[in-house]
Amino acid sequence: MMTRFGRTATKALAIALSAGLLVSLAACEGQVPKVASPDSSTHAPDLTVKQEERIRTKILDTLAASDKAVSADGLAARVTGPELEIRTSQLAVAKATGSLDKLATIPRGMTQTVIPTDDGWPRTVYTITTTTEDQQSKRLLVFTQDSPRQNYKLWGLARLFQGAELPKFEVPKLGTEMGTANDAKLVATPAKAVEMYADLLNKDAQSEYNAKFKDDLLRQELRTLDQTVQQGMEANKGTQQQTFTVPKDQLKVMRSTDGGDLVVARIDSVWTRQAGEGRESLPANNNEKALFGNGKATSTMKVTYVNVIALYIPPAGGSGDAAKITAVGAERYAVKVEAL
Repeated sequence: MMTRFGRTATKALAIALSAGLLVSLAACEGQVPKVASPDSSTHAPDLTVKQEERIRTKILDTLAASDKAVSADGLAARVTGPELEIRTSQLAVAKATGSLDKLATIPRGMTQTVIPTDDGWPRTVYTITTTTEDQQSKRLLVFTQDSPRQNYKLWGLARLFQGAELPKFEVPKLGTEMGTANDAKLVATPAKAVEMYADLLNKDAQSEYNAKFKDDLLRQELRTLDQTVQQGMEANKGTQQQTFTVPKDQLKVMRSTDGGDLVVARIDSVWTRQAGEGRESLPANNNEKALFGNGKATSTMKVTYVNVIALYIPPAGGSGDAAKITAVGAERYAVKVEAL
């Protein structure tokens, strides 16, 4: 007789996760931002394409060394923000399971880079990679430099959704202006758009902001995951809930030539699963088992995720789909698993 979590709930959850419902994005290209014609009046950026390549290579070399050692030691020299938490978790899972998640792969090839014209710091660079060798989607990489004497670091990564259309940016030698959390003349400021999207993740179609966004792959997969797991939970009189929150000052912004903004932001989430009476809630897959370690199971399992979301916010004044905010990519990974 199975007394832990219940066979139906466990099976439903394992199938949902193993099926790649947490934004697997395999074989999803996404459309690379097109460059605009070289007619900008802004001054030339300080960073060149060759310098970006050297920066990216050093960062990827650091990641490769950490992967080989299966250790996060030294990673902070070239990785920061949400990506440091995600990569540290991926390495912890790799150490326990014997292999690094294939979704952690970052191609070395580049298809587009967006270089800032801004003189001050902190600075942000967006770079879009090629697809991986196994045809996973392109990665949108976000590099930051906090001061002129510090290294550029990989702050965030979002895997582009299939068919996602990104805005146009200036050619690298002319550069692009960085935006702010409070950029105006858009359908919503970047800060507000991220808050709205988090509400959408919490409430889906019931959110008051549902009509302001196009549907996207992350929401579709979370919706499917919720429905699949809920069936198993109800069969065992259990419950589950995912809650998404926006941490303060965790977003990067680049202004496109069409008047919109491409925003990359961190959104945190907690997935709480409570087993029915008399049952224990257990880790649902190998990643969760690795992060849970030798923890003692109880009736409630709490899984903390870091989510990185890329949103395109169009300029104000449009209508129909042209006025809707669009999620064009995402990364989602569990960083903590605990029993309550």
